[in-house]
Amino acid sequence: MELAQLGRWPGIEGRVALVTGASRGIGRATAQALALQGAAVVGTATTEPGAAAISERLGAVSPDARGLVLDVADPESIQALFATLSESKTPPTILVNNAGITRDNLFARMKPDEWDRVLATNLSSLYWVCKAAIRGMMRARWGRIVNIASVVGLTGNPGQVNYAAAKSGMIGFGKSLAKEVASRNITVNTVAPGFIETDMTREMSESQQEALKGQIPSRSLGAPQDVAAAVVYLASDAARYVTGETLNVNGGLLMS
Repeated sequence: MELAQLGRWPGIEGRVALVTGASRGIGRATAQALALQGAAVVGTATTEPGAAAISERLGAVSPDARGLVLDVADPESIQALFATLSESKTPPTILVNNAGITRDNLFARMKPDEWDRVLATNLSSLYWVCKAAIRGMMRARWGRIVNIASVVGLTGNPGQVNYAAAKSGMIGFGKSLAKEVASRNITVNTVAPGFIETDMTREMSESQQEALKGQIPSRSLGAPQDVAAAVVYLASDAARYVTGETLNVNGGLLMS
């Protein structure tokens, strides 16, 4: 699916959208999709070269788009980013919390740092980033927060106790925050992708890929653009009455 084929969704054009972890994969596709919708997108990366690459890539779509450096596990880095946005008078009213990491290991062998780093990056970051963004949304009386979780947060997965705990926590976080801010015309939703085409899956053998696809009713892996399209919907005014929900994008892998 080409992102340009989505057409224009109401309520996004002219908004400032912050997408964390926009260097590759789902974050990259989401940042591009929102830029194509007319949003002034700020995409983040953990390094200066990564941020520069985002600026170059998104600049071809929107002159208002740019990349900035952010470590979502570092509250001081988050404060610095929002200070920059405040100085330029561009507080985001669309926030996509996408940045995340994995540190897989069987629980019996999992080191404290593997637990702490995943929880800090994938879950505690929501507290800090949403905390910094929510006041601007409340003043504007309009906001869209979309958190990118995972099917693993709903099903669990061996070797990913830390990752599953973080992603499950994101879902509970979103539901609770949604109830607090709904009266201010701010929605909070979660997208839970299933198996998505990534550099890792492309490195699998053909037999490994077929085995993976065999678990999915659609018999195919998803693309980052499939997740980006779901985010665009939830960020738009078309989803103004949708909040506290988890949208599964997984080809039927998990049906609730």
